[in-house]
Amino acid sequence: MKDEIKKACDVMRKGGVILYPTDTVWGIGCDATNEEAVKRVFEIKQRADSKAMLVLVDSPVKVDLYVEEVPDVAWDLIELTTKPLTIIYDGAKNLAPNLIAADGSVGIRVTNEAFSKQLCFSFRKAVVSTSANVSGQPAPAVFREISDEIKNAVDYVVDYRRDETGHPKPSSIIKLGKGGEVKIIRE
Repeated sequence: MKDEIKKACDVMRKGGVILYPTDTVWGIGCDATNEEAVKRVFEIKQRADSKAMLVLVDSPVKVDLYVEEVPDVAWDLIELTTKPLTIIYDGAKNLAPNLIAADGSVGIRVTNEAFSKQLCFSFRKAVVSTSANVSGQPAPAVFREISDEIKNAVDYVVDYRRDETGHPKPSSIIKLGKGGEVKIIRE
């Protein structure tokens, strides 16, 4: 796992795009602060850049680096969740401009899965995480379901957890508004 993390980080530091296992489904990822790398992910997914993508971080502390003001309720949600939870925050900062939604928000998930957590920790920045499929196609649950088109489009395919057969689910998504209002986007 260590070698794979080093290789993936090297590729992302050079502006490359990776295919990697996350705490949910396999993801296409890159440096979340690199506008050109984010643009490539949109191109690979054949997705309009008006459709936002989320980022992964390895620790709740890192959320503060990418959000102007984290609502207090977010800390409780992060601490109490028992499954992967993406929270959409207003006031995104320190990220590639094309990663931030038109309303200034960004989705961030604190990952607790071993590989993606160590990847984010070693990379020392947020990592884009979007499902490994062309936009509009079904999201592949496991590596073998990822199309050759996607595998061939990225700069590096992580050689870890490729043989898993379980069917992980996408994360829950909650949007936190001003004044602590909570809107459930996906359970």
